[in-house]
Amino acid sequence: MDKFGKSQPVKRVEDVRFLTGTGRYMDDTAPDGALFAVVFRSPVAHATITTLDLDEARAMPGVSAVYACADLEAAGLTIGMGGSVVDNRDGTKGASPLRPILAKDKLRFVGEPIAVVIAETLDQGRDAAEMIELDYDEIDPVLALAPGRIALHEEAPDNRAFDWGLGDEAATQAAFDAAAHVVSLEVDDNRVIVNSMEPRGCFAEPEGDRLHFSFSGQGVWGLKDRLATALNVDKEVLRVSTPDVGGGFGMKAMAYPEYFVVAHAARVLGRAVRWTSDRTEAMLSDNGGRDLVSLAELSFDANHKITAYRVRTRCNLGAYNSQFGQPIQTQLFSRVLMGVYDVQTTWLQVEGYYTNTTQVDAYRGAGRPEAIYVLERVMDRAARELGLDPWELRRRNFIAPDAFPYKTATGETYDVGEFGRVLSRAADQADANGYVSRRDADAARGLLRGQGLCYYIESILGDPTEGAKVEFCEDGTVNIYVGTQSNGQGHETVYAQFLADQTGIPADLITVVQGDSDRIAQGGGTGGSRSVTTQTTATLATIDVMMAAFRPYLADKMGVEAADVEFDDERFRAPGSNLTPTFLEAADMARQDGRVDLLSHEARAQLPGRSYPNGAHVAEVIIDPDTGTVTVDRYTVVDDFGNLINPMLAEGQVHGGVVQGIGQAITEHVHYDETGQLLTATFMDYAMPRADNSPMISFTSEPVPSTANLMGMKGCGEAGTVGALAAVANAVQDALWDRGVRQADMPFTPLRVWDMLNEVQIAAE
Repeated sequence: MDKFGKSQPVKRVEDVRFLTGTGRYMDDTAPDGALFAVVFRSPVAHATITTLDLDEARAMPGVSAVYACADLEAAGLTIGMGGSVVDNRDGTKGASPLRPILAKDKLRFVGEPIAVVIAETLDQGRDAAEMIELDYDEIDPVLALAPGRIALHEEAPDNRAFDWGLGDEAATQAAFDAAAHVVSLEVDDNRVIVNSMEPRGCFAEPEGDRLHFSFSGQGVWGLKDRLATALNVDKEVLRVSTPDVGGGFGMKAMAYPEYFVVAHAARVLGRAVRWTSDRTEAMLSDNGGRDLVSLAELSFDANHKITAYRVRTRCNLGAYNSQFGQPIQTQLFSRVLMGVYDVQTTWLQVEGYYTNTTQVDAYRGAGRPEAIYVLERVMDRAARELGLDPWELRRRNFIAPDAFPYKTATGETYDVGEFGRVLSRAADQADANGYVSRRDADAARGLLRGQGLCYYIESILGDPTEGAKVEFCEDGTVNIYVGTQSNGQGHETVYAQFLADQTGIPADLITVVQGDSDRIAQGGGTGGSRSVTTQTTATLATIDVMMAAFRPYLADKMGVEAADVEFDDERFRAPGSNLTPTFLEAADMARQDGRVDLLSHEARAQLPGRSYPNGAHVAEVIIDPDTGTVTVDRYTVVDDFGNLINPMLAEGQVHGGVVQGIGQAITEHVHYDETGQLLTATFMDYAMPRADNSPMISFTSEPVPSTANLMGMKGCGEAGTVGALAAVANAVQDALWDRGVRQADMPFTPLRVWDMLNEVQIAAE
């Protein structure tokens, strides 16, 4: 294997077991003979509970227990799940109402867990759940993102959870007052359901005096802390693990009510208990994504340079604060508020509202796709109103390469960037010059073609510290213990590849160990595109420890000074010695000498700063005006991810992210009726993107190495989604513009696009 800097496209080794049916997912790892948990959920969106009788359910065959909120309280559990809150503009804290593990007194969304049945079989559990007696007095549901007369929580009497602001409101207003041009656009960012391939699941089993809890998640240590708090036990009595995970996308990073009840049941009953969501149950209860409305405004001087940017957003939190719901559309949104443009005068105001819907939390990108979508939509509108080419308007306002490191108005420090260079490469790759001829050819066939551009940047989030441990095993293999958690990204390949590249240990002899709090002391899990940059930084620190430990040992063997021992990527060497061991040979020598201290090495490291992946997405769509059908015909991505370990894996991440963005833009949409019932709770009603409506995606790497880590890397896991929303939406708007459509909002379903075209035609007549 060649050196890391050459960026080899190594195929994913884990795919062999995934594609041959030997992956070990949640249901594959649940203990034999485990009891089954079945969740009884709210059938209405808003109500006061008048009766909750569990006696008949408890008497059903095979039932071991049935738990409601009162039972958890009586057992001493801490029932409040908690969630992060932000500061209001007046300095007070955002609302923090109780979010009980199981519904207490009131029901606040369809699918809210009310009770949990524990039974010998799944069918017995379902039969028992049917016998639960629930009566309630319905209350009108709250679905609007505006102050309302019916409060979900006493802590938010008008349903406004927070009113948050960042920037200089007065200076921004002054810039608008003095502007030569002002452009504004209000856009909806529709709610989506995450729909990971593997639904959420968990099991818990007693292990002596301890409890082993396993779940399909994105990191074990955060949930371990939350379980300990809820169960009121010492963290040391808990072991938390995660097997193979079939997709997470932010949704699986959070704690959910089912986990606490399953863990409690296993402790009380002294038996293993398992739970797996079915698809409709997941659609009702998993955290949703996006769901906000933003008014974006840009002010320009006479030379079309942006002088100020203002955004006012209303976001839907759902019925309760989720784990990170409040910070996502405020603090995380603001990280890339001004994108790649050189503007220091900004104002962001966000109001969060409670509604009788499922909670909203992180979904691939978590705040950054939302921010870039708003910015790049209004940039495109500005180009139209100012009579400029959208490519040129962006170039005119880019942060110049010599301005880095660049501190943004919201406090981020971009380390490097050559946005003009990346954009030029995108124009070449997308054959931007040939667009007009393609558009005219489609017009001759009665079709509408549009081109959309998005230049995105995102901020890598999550814990900047991580640890790694390298262990030499007796059979000649090597384990590397990592604190991140793969959800299908290819970590087993890239981490082994990186360690092999730095040490010469063959990658096929390296096993990546993850997701077990007993085997790994701490870790940050996966999220915010942090995994590869933080984990490889920790791996490099561990390799430094290994080198420092082996050099004096080998120097004694070689008969030289420790300072003379060098490593040439494959072997240790020293002048005057013919002993040239590899790392594996050196470890074997140490084992024979009884030097067990040389067989295991670990270190923790912290990134000196965040990296900022960026790039250009160019989409071309074709619209059939007779049916409203939108087809993404061409899609080009040129990304600056810095140095890449494995370009093939990076490209795969981009493809997946782009398709998720296309899905939201064209097909996916959560719809609640006026009573708060979810009408899109199956794949018959909720349209996921498919291979036959996804384009071939061109990916090109145009690296500007980051200075924020030793490898010059920039995270890539979420970038595809961050850029895709605006690229597709701008393309649709472009295609519809000459037909008179001035407001085009996602999702661009055939009916919605057909309605846009016909409304304009009717108005013209």
